Amino acid sequence: MKEVGSIGVVYDSGYGHTAAQARAVGEGAASLPGVDVALYFAEEVAADPRQLDHCDALVFGTPTYMGSGSAVFKGFMESSAKIWLRQGWKGKLAAGFTNSSGHSGDKLSTLTQLWLFAMQHGMVWIGLGLLDGNGRSTGSDAELNRLGAYAGAMAQSNSDQGLEGMRDSDLRTAAALGERVARQVALWQGGGQ
Repeated sequence: MKEVGSIGVVYDSGYGHTAAQARAVGEGAASLPGVDVALYFAEEVAADPRQLDHCDALVFGTPTYMGSGSAVFKGFMESSAKIWLRQGWKGKLAAGFTNSSGHSGDKLSTLTQLWLFAMQHGMVWIGLGLLDGNGRSTGSDAELNRLGAYAGAMAQSNSDQGLEGMRDSDLRTAAALGERVARQVALWQGGGQ
């Protein structure tokens, strides 16, 4: 089987919810044959972000705390300064996802932060590509993109619950983002799909 490309999912997770999203993104991306997917915890990869240089696409994920990404994820972003200076990730594909306890929770601010980070690196941003779900009287929270994001995948998890509080539709939305990124990598690499 011909290798389509390599996708790195770089994430931070304070309580496990964003990690569940990261796994879903990875599973969605890996659903396409020939796609190599690896998950990287932001705090660990910050020690040497050059280990991501081989990836054709990077999908960034962080919880939204106080209207922006986590301090740990910001540490990873700052650790990439030398790569930014030489534009080492220029032309790679990028996407993002986030989770917060609030239905809005100012998650768009976090996705914008991730998008701007990718733009500074000269990357090409891939949005979610799904219409907003649950926007009709006949809709439900079980629909993909129930929170109505376009810039990336959003999830909402109750602050008083662990992973049992994650909505399946949010995880399926994250998987859809991963699959979309994988398909775009295949197109970007000339592989079709």
